Amino acid sequence: MQSHEIDYEIFGDDMQIVEIELDPGETVVAEAGAMNYMEEDIEFEAKMGDGSQVNQGFFSKMVSVGTRVLTGESIFMTHFTNRGQGKKRVAFASPYPGKIVALDLAKIGGSIVCQKDAFLCAAHGTKISIAFQKRLGAGFFGGEGFILQKLTGDGKAFVHAGGTIIKKKLQGETLRVDTGCLVAFTEGITYDIQRAGNLKSMFFGGEGLFLASLSGHGTVLLQSLPFSRLADRVLQHAPSAGGSNKGEGSILGGLGNMFGD
Repeated sequence: MQSHEIDYEIFGDDMQIVEIELDPGETVVAEAGAMNYMEEDIEFEAKMGDGSQVNQGFFSKMVSVGTRVLTGESIFMTHFTNRGQGKKRVAFASPYPGKIVALDLAKIGGSIVCQKDAFLCAAHGTKISIAFQKRLGAGFFGGEGFILQKLTGDGKAFVHAGGTIIKKKLQGETLRVDTGCLVAFTEGITYDIQRAGNLKSMFFGGEGLFLASLSGHGTVLLQSLPFSRLADRVLQHAPSAGGSNKGEGSILGGLGNMFGD
């Protein structure tokens, strides 16, 4: 199915919003809860699946729902359609600080593989499926699980990531990155997991037990601040259940944490 030709504009710096302009009859598909605002005459409907297969039967729909469950996302996706006469706009925002990246799938080989929670929205006609990792090591120790999302089509899709986006173009070389920093990669890139050095480095190096190894010919998108890393740091410095840490930021505060109140 040919994707709808949508126009867009991205606003903001660290808390970005992508505003999609829809012609009459055009539709954009988004993750549940991603919508920020929309103009009149835009109607939205929660559907099972992305709608890329027009004559999809009941069994195919159930398989699609099952794959959504495996990725940990909602089984429903929201379809926003312009039912008016003129151009209308609907906006989507990422759930945490970072950047929104616009991808023209037609210009990058027709597909891209991304983290299961990186997808934000896409033009109607884009197929959103799962990509099983062929290597068991990548599945069990990859940090993002055995399953990644795959976006396929010829239209525009939008992904979001934490912090700053770094784009790396590989020409046969190998790039090793923290598993949580990987956002997406194009066709031609091989993804695997390798041990992070010797045993001492693995347990005391602070870089995790495993690193993602990316090699081949293609483009890799990385994020500087994975949400999991941000959440761990917030929880680490959060006040205890018994009350706030009165010695926070001081040597006495650290000693208090060691020996109790």
